[in-house]
Amino acid sequence: MTNSSNSDTPGHGPGTGTEDHDVTTARNDEGSPLLTGYRSPSGASDYMRPGSSQVSLRERPIRSTSSARRRRQQQQQQPAHAHVARFSLRWWQRRIRYYVPIIGWLPKCSAGSLATDIKAGFMVACLLIPQALSYSSLTHLPPAYGLYTALVPALVYGMLGTSRHLSMGPEALVSVLTGTLVKGQLKHLYAAYSPNTPPDDAVDDFSAAVASAVALASGLCTFALGMFRFGFLDSMISESSLRGFISGAAIVVLIGQTRIVLGLPASNSVHSSPWNDLCHMLSHLDQVHAATAAVSLSSLAFLRLLRFVKRQFRSALWLQGIPDTLVVIILTTLVSWAVQLGRDYNVAVFGSVDGDLPRFSIPRVPAYVDSKDIVSSAITITMIGVVESVIVAREYASRNHYAVSSNRELVALGVSNIVGSAFGSYPAFGSLSRSKLNDRAKATSQLSGIVAATLVLVSLLGLLPYLYHLPLGVLAAIIVDAVVSLLSATPHAITFLFKVRAWSDLFLLLFICACSVVSSVETGILLAVVISLIMVIKRSNMPRIKLLGRSTENGYEFCPIDGVVPSSGASRRQSFSSDESEFDRSHDEAEDGSEEYDTQVQHVEGVLIVRIDESLYFANAGQLHARLNRLELYGDMRVHPSEDPRMKPTRAVVFDLIGMPDIDGSALEILLNIVREYSRRQVRVAFVRVCDSVRGRFEKSGMAHAGGEYDFNDITAALNHLERELTISVSP
Repeated sequence: MTNSSNSDTPGHGPGTGTEDHDVTTARNDEGSPLLTGYRSPSGASDYMRPGSSQVSLRERPIRSTSSARRRRQQQQQQPAHAHVARFSLRWWQRRIRYYVPIIGWLPKCSAGSLATDIKAGFMVACLLIPQALSYSSLTHLPPAYGLYTALVPALVYGMLGTSRHLSMGPEALVSVLTGTLVKGQLKHLYAAYSPNTPPDDAVDDFSAAVASAVALASGLCTFALGMFRFGFLDSMISESSLRGFISGAAIVVLIGQTRIVLGLPASNSVHSSPWNDLCHMLSHLDQVHAATAAVSLSSLAFLRLLRFVKRQFRSALWLQGIPDTLVVIILTTLVSWAVQLGRDYNVAVFGSVDGDLPRFSIPRVPAYVDSKDIVSSAITITMIGVVESVIVAREYASRNHYAVSSNRELVALGVSNIVGSAFGSYPAFGSLSRSKLNDRAKATSQLSGIVAATLVLVSLLGLLPYLYHLPLGVLAAIIVDAVVSLLSATPHAITFLFKVRAWSDLFLLLFICACSVVSSVETGILLAVVISLIMVIKRSNMPRIKLLGRSTENGYEFCPIDGVVPSSGASRRQSFSSDESEFDRSHDEAEDGSEEYDTQVQHVEGVLIVRIDESLYFANAGQLHARLNRLELYGDMRVHPSEDPRMKPTRAVVFDLIGMPDIDGSALEILLNIVREYSRRQVRVAFVRVCDSVRGRFEKSGMAHAGGEYDFNDITAALNHLERELTISVSP
């Protein structure tokens, strides 16, 4: 055989990576079943190495050092300049491309993908601009601030975001939450000017300052969540809670915008609940403005009709590319200008709006505003904005087969809002409707969002003067159309929960929806978050344990007893003896018909065999004692406590710890107390299949002295030992 140290052997000379290859080969020889026990034709036990001849294990022994330890030793032997070389120019380039994605994807854009992204950006802008103008009314801000929110955050996200399809900008639910805060704080401004009324400029400046302050606070919260890697929080709110809140918020928006669509007067109360607004609207239906209602409802009907036609003719690409909201705005503006709806029919119109570029200004909490209100609203806005944005980003990343990072998404969203707040924007997050349109337009990169933001900039400079005659009811109709889309999934969710009899989830959905409508949107999201967290804590507080029984197929096999409750009429139960002949005899009786067993797993009489399927720690160990008592009495956690006990008196308890890799100090103390209580009741306790880390803690805590034995490798051995001990203890 050829010696492996021969430098003439191909692939084994100096500098060819022989050491790394040897380590890999040794590791494969130890762990691979294909190499273990291999014998060469000569009868010697060899292992194969690509590029070399067979080497005898006697000539070259397997190295016992692990690969991780070997790498650490090699790093310690490297000179000091090798660590400096790690932070080379290429290393920094990779890190910068990772944290600023535009540096990575922009140079890779081809001419074809560039044209596709520009087209997608134009289509998104046709929806983004009308939505920005419409959603600004939800925030009680001038329309220009909606465009500011669609401009700066979208540009920043295009550089930092990892999702190719997420459309950043104003969003309906976030706009509602921002508007609720602004409306609630305006009462302080009105109180300061009392008994006079503050001028319109003071109201606009105050509202803009509040919106910018909450955008900054929301951006800081989102950025902190991303930096501390809390990207998993989007899954902490249950689907029922989220759907209930979205439905409630949508109904609240529907109430407010229906009043504008019908041309009804606003309520005199500065701070009123959605329920009060609904009652006020219903009580003033006799004051509907006919011209406003006709224009608004006609616009809404045209939008719904165009959506219906698009669904019927999905193959017509030219029809699918029509920007419906932009068409409605253009047509109604032309009609309003032609017939002078504002002058002759007293219809509220868009009017003159300042279209200047946003100016840089550090956000500050205005006078008369409590900072705690800003922070609490920012947390609420962050919760709903993050959940919706991350869900949308993940959905379209999955559809188009690319990866997004939740933590990096949070950082990008946070920085976008922080920068945007300095340019007059209110909180901005991802939109489901615009992201769907971006995906339908086959966008290939974040460039489509940057293109859409650029078109918003163009419209901000030259579009607003041409919207002077646009009826405000048309903007409200656009919002109503978007809200109806949000509510479209609610009937299906309710039907599904009713069908599967998920009564708790159904009640939660309806309850949160009702609270959002009757009280406020903040109440709805607060309840959704709190109830979801309580449900998470409750379920994590319950230890995952299963009661085991002996299999009727194999006397040495123990399986979970799922719903097998001993009945009072049974005359025979399996003994905890492991005598196979006795077990087979009882099983034969069952097959002969003298004894009927409905299941393949049966309780072991007098013994509670419990398997713990997770690590025990302070949170889930507290309920362990109560659950053990429940199993000891009823044999199943689903038996109601009002029933009579169905289990025989317990003589022994066997804990199978195969699924418990760790236990902390608090849980260990609780387990010791449980064992001591069993000992006082003359109940023997045995632990089987205990891992080394748990065994070490048992030894140090004195588990054996408390009455727990833990030197058993399987349940059968523990049962044999316990029966011998119990037989000796009860014999005369």
